[in-house]
Amino acid sequence: MRFATLRIDDTLTAARIEGDRAVLVDASHAVDAYLRREHLTEIGEVDARTAHYARVSPCPAHILCIGLNYRSHIQQLERPTPAYPTFFAKFPSTLTGPRDDITLPGISDHIDGEAELAVMVGRRLSRADVNEASEAIAGYTVANDMSLRDWQHRTTEALQGKVFDRSTPLGPVLVTPDELDDAHDLTVTFTVDGVEWQRGSTSDLLFTPAELLAYCSTFLTLEPGDVILTGTPGRTSAAETTLSPGRTLVTAVEGIGAAVNPTTADPLPDTRTLWQECRSR
Repeated sequence: MRFATLRIDDTLTAARIEGDRAVLVDASHAVDAYLRREHLTEIGEVDARTAHYARVSPCPAHILCIGLNYRSHIQQLERPTPAYPTFFAKFPSTLTGPRDDITLPGISDHIDGEAELAVMVGRRLSRADVNEASEAIAGYTVANDMSLRDWQHRTTEALQGKVFDRSTPLGPVLVTPDELDDAHDLTVTFTVDGVEWQRGSTSDLLFTPAELLAYCSTFLTLEPGDVILTGTPGRTSAAETTLSPGRTLVTAVEGIGAAVNPTTADPLPDTRTLWQECRSR
């Protein structure tokens, strides 16, 4: 099954996607529709090709992101293979829709995108084994872990480079595991104005989605609607160039679809010097 969160007249509603049909249902968002999938009432229909897709999970309790989770990427960076998953967190304010504009902050000189398979949690999960975690996956969607590289590398903690407002598209649809063979071998790509910056396959993941959920659940109770970004494949030479306003970013996962996000300029001033001025007083 395929579910989406649509914006209809400034109100969020869930839809079941059937080809070019978006069948509106009496649920508030895609995860809610998944949880109530056996008891939904149809309330209308719109064209799935022109619908306004919102972020699949509007306000998750937790957004966890995994670093160094593609074997080829680890080899490319000449890093040792991690024994445990590497985590950082995002906040709901970082999420945006899969068709929304992304404003690129003027405070950064190196902005980059990272195509990722995102896992959607479908039930509360605590101290679970891998089999229990696999059964708790509601489905998969597309995400782009947009990053301010210069801020990310200011310290050993990546957080400040990963959480700028409305920077992480999530969607367009939640696809249940049965339609994707549990996401074992899906192509993941990221293009900028049609030029490919990334390509990889989920068959190259070091830690599988179920393993990540099980591991997370040992130290954190996961809730329905929570999101785990499973990591990004290796870089290309194009990724050495910063993103700029006026470009179109396409983040795609085979079998799910694509987030298509234009980039726009930041209307706010560059305030980086204020920090140095404050510190010098």
